[in-house]
Order: sequence, then structure tokens, then C-alpha cells
Amino acid sequence: RVLDTYWSDHCRHTTFLTEITSVDFPTSNPMGPVYQADWQRYLKHRETLYKDRLADKPPCLMDLATLAMKELRQQGFLDDLDASEEINACSIRVTIPVDGQPAEYLVMFKNETHNHPTEIEPFGGAATCIGGAIRDPLSGRSYVYQAMRVTGSADPTRPVSETLPGKLPQRKITTTAAAGYSSYGNQIGLATGLVDECYHPGYVAKRMEIGAVIGAAPADSVRRETPTPGDRVVLIGGRTGRDGCGGATGSSKAHDESSIIKCGSEVQKGNAPTERKMQRLFRDPAVTLLIKRCNDFGAGGVSVAIGELADGLRIDLDQVPKKYEGLDGTELAISESQERMAVVVAKEDVAALIAAADRENIEAVAVAEVTEEPRMVMQWRGSTIVNLERTFIDTNGARQQAAAVIEGPDFSRDWFVETTRQQSADGLFEKAFLQGLASLSGCSRRGLAEQFDSTIGAGTVLMPFGGRHQQTPETGMAARIPVPGNSTTDACSLMTYGFDPALSEWSPYHGAVYAVLESLARIAALGGSAAQARLTFQEYFRRLERPEDWGQPLSALLGAFQAQLACRVPAIGGKDSMSGTFRDLHVPPTLVSFAVQVSRDSQVLSAAIDRADRDIFCLPVPL
Repeated sequence: RVLDTYWSDHCRHTTFLTEITSVDFPTSNPMGPVYQADWQRYLKHRETLYKDRLADKPPCLMDLATLAMKELRQQGFLDDLDASEEINACSIRVTIPVDGQPAEYLVMFKNETHNHPTEIEPFGGAATCIGGAIRDPLSGRSYVYQAMRVTGSADPTRPVSETLPGKLPQRKITTTAAAGYSSYGNQIGLATGLVDECYHPGYVAKRMEIGAVIGAAPADSVRRETPTPGDRVVLIGGRTGRDGCGGATGSSKAHDESSIIKCGSEVQKGNAPTERKMQRLFRDPAVTLLIKRCNDFGAGGVSVAIGELADGLRIDLDQVPKKYEGLDGTELAISESQERMAVVVAKEDVAALIAAADRENIEAVAVAEVTEEPRMVMQWRGSTIVNLERTFIDTNGARQQAAAVIEGPDFSRDWFVETTRQQSADGLFEKAFLQGLASLSGCSRRGLAEQFDSTIGAGTVLMPFGGRHQQTPETGMAARIPVPGNSTTDACSLMTYGFDPALSEWSPYHGAVYAVLESLARIAALGGSAAQARLTFQEYFRRLERPEDWGQPLSALLGAFQAQLACRVPAIGGKDSMSGTFRDLHVPPTLVSFAVQVSRDSQVLSAAIDRADRDIFCLPVPL
């Protein structure tokens, strides 16, 4: 079970690391030569970057997703990247004014999905979505101060009688998930700057629940070192129960009628006040400077959170605090109970860390020791129940292989032509405009957004809805970067997203290109600099079984690859989520682009039109 968890698709990205052995392109589709040219460009960049290491790095979706970043970094377009062995969140170095003086800060951001648990138990799944997203930048010692929620749902207005067997009604999932996410965010004290929901019939297969967060910390309050033999691993936060056992492996499985009954135990139970205590603890530089390395407890529990910290580890499962008695060694090793953090500190610093945690009324216990021998050893009740060589663990199992066939879009129902035709139906723009407003996608999200507190922390620069009557939805979110004590700054972060499920269903390639362009255009519309933005992607696709299935994420990532190089703006992070399948139903090919940029609050622009005589321009963006 430990290896199954450690090597799961969620933890080791086995689908995205599957070797692409061959790619077939459509011969009779106008997009065929475009796909082929982009693929050849990708292969050429691989040869230039990897050189004599090329044989050790076979083509795969992960390589395609990250190669544009590597290429742009080599060209000098990524000088602000904060690179380290800790890879829990995207991190950039910025210089901001604090009390009129320049100060170096780390700005971290992360997107996370909880599609599988939210489909089964909407409240808990959505609550732990934002909780898990917060812990990633938090493990980088940054303070998370703003969140964005982007979800995908089928039509929630349909009658309950139309609900498929083995499924919850879409209305139940949508409303309960919103309550869960907002409950956790409001309790922990996190401002939610933008809430949006995309509607598409494909999301009846499995919901999309994305939480994106942004945090910051003074660079001089973050210490990063390689653990050495004799160091201790301290578990901070909540206690361990059976909740979440099997969550890492279950998240990569296609759903069927029995999933809602059998998979409930895989959904973690969140406790926002405990995570709030961890946030307070990690805001103290005296604490963060004790920490050599940190990892949050997400998928995989002890086996992954502690198992990734060092090559050699001796873990005492009897020291892990439990919610109740009766847990065996396997459950303690793979439980995904929330609000836990694993930190590496020197042996002599353990007492100081535990004392600091005690002042915040949060438990901290030394549960493991870093060893010289590169093996992960787990002991329970005096017996060794896990003893694995690091070289074996790091193989991630046998490398998988797959062939891909890219199918071009159907130009007989060209999405761009159809959209234009609908807007000019019968020559009446007014009619088409009103039809768009009356559609589900055109509905107001204000009632949804008002469940979320957008002003916690008093750093919000843009309210979710602007204008005199607060009816104009903003194109993104903006908030001041938090600085310690009574210091002040006018530096603020901007975050936007781009995605259209209808376009992505018609062509995953076009959907990805325009997701990147839309997220960058929205940064510009907020008054930021699109050229200085940094991206992170969220990929979500059907279960990949046939070569044609593999062609969907491949074509989407080719589009994103092309867009990054063309805009010279790299994606420095991302998260892949697979198995959006229920019987013969599949989620639309999904690549959501999130863009982040640091600006000044005086430069931020609202989408609200402040005067009646303002001109409105339409700027076409040809592909």
C-alpha cells in the first residue's frame, strides 16, 4: 500500500511521465501541419536543451508542459524564478518597497484540484481543496493571503429526476461545494478575490474543483538547506485518523455507480482553525529560520510527506499523534488527514520548535530521524514494517509507454464561425446579446461570490464586483502583499485565469492557446504587464485508454507550448488531474491557465466603466 500510494498518479504524475512512443497527425485536416510543426519544434528544443542527456529524457506530457519554461529561462526571460529543491509551489523573487525601502520578497502561488473527493462528498472535498492549496505555499514558509476559485459543473438547474444512477444531483454538488470551500476559507481567514464557475455538460462525468492561492514572505525569513544525518523530522498540526486512506490512488480512477458508496472514506476531513494556527506559527521568522526543509501532508500522508524530505529516513509511526485508537501501521503511513506539516530541523532545535508550536496551541512531535543510509524505514510497535531502498523508490515503478493520435477539430462546425454567426443571427445583434445574457454561461455569479469573504486581511485592492452598484465582475483579483508589523507597501499581486470549455471541447489546441492569451490579456486589463507575468496550468482530462485519448492532452500542451514561446511568458508550475470519466461520459479537455504578476495598487484598473462617454473597443487576437 505504501508503494501504491507513493507511486500513484497523483503523487508521481505517472500519466504525464508516460513515454510518448509515436504521434500520428491528421492528414486531411487543416490543423495537421500545425500540430506536426509544433511537435517538431518541441523535439528540436529538446535536442538543444538536453544534448547528451536526451536518451534519459524521453518525450512525455510532463516534458512538453515544462520545456517552454526551460527554453525561456535559458534565453534570459525567467530571471526572477526562485529555484530550490523544495518544489511545493511556484515561487518568484521580487523587490517591493516596504516603508519606502526596497525589500526582497518571495511570492508563491499554487493551483490545486479536488475533483474526485468533491464529486463524492462536495462539502468536504471542496473544503480540503482550498486547505490543501494553502498548505503548498505555506510549506514554503509564505503567508497565503488571497485565493481564487474556478469550478466546472454541468447544468445545476436541471430537475433532480434527471440525475444519473450513482451520481449526486448537479445542484447538490454545486451548492454544497460552494458552502464547503467558503466555510474553510472564511474560517481560516483567507480573502477570496474571484469566484467563477464554468458550465459544460461534460462535467456531469466528474466535477472540476480548482483552488488557486497566492502567498508571500520576506526572502530573509526563509532558510533552505539539505537535511543531514541526525536531523529530526517534526510533525506539526492535526492528528491522524482513517480519513483520506486511499485518496491518492482513488483520485486517478474513473468513477462508476459504486464510487459514491465505496469511496467516501477517501475524502479527507478538514479543520480550518488548526490550519490557521499553522499559518500564525509560520509567520514568525524565529520559527521559519529553524526549518531546513518542509513538506505538507497532502496525498500519501506520512509515506509521501515525510518520505520525500530526505534519502535516508527512520520513521517511528508510534509517535504520530492519533485522533483515536485502533489505527494500524499501514493506516498511519498512508492516512491523508489534513492540517499537518512535516519539517526538518537540527536535533538541537527540536525543543525550540515544539515550544513555539505550543504557544500557538498546536501539537508538534518529532516522528522521524534523517539517516545516512539511503533507505526509508518505518517502524510500528517495535517491528519494521517498511524498509525500502531510495534508489528503488525513486524509480517510480516501471516506465509506461503510449502512442498518441491527434484528431483535428471539425471545421464543419467551426467554433469561431459558429460563435460569430450566433452573435449576428438575423442581423440582430441585440437579440444575440440578450440570448447570451440569458444563457447559463452568461448568468451572474454574484450570488455565488457573496458566500465568500473577499476583504479578510484588509489587503484587497479590487472587490469582486466593481462600479457604483457593485454589479460589474472584475477580470481578476488584486491584493496588497502582506508585510510584517506596522510596515506598509503599495506592492500588490494580480492573478487571473483563462479557460473556455466549449472552445476546448471543439479543439484542445485552440482552447489551450486562448487560455494562455486570455489569462495574459486579463492581466493587462487589470493594469499589469502581461510580459512580466508568470503562468501555472491546471490540466484535467478524460481517462486515457486509446491513442486518440492521448491526443487530447498532447494537442492541448502543444498549444500551450506554442503560446508560451510566442508570448515569451513561461508556466513555472502546474497540476495534472486525470480520469475525468464516468462510464461513457467524459469531461471536456481542460487546460486552465492562471497568470500572476506583481504591480502597484495605484496602477490597478477596474472593469467598471466610470463615465458614460467612454469608448469600448474590440481588439481581435488572431491565432
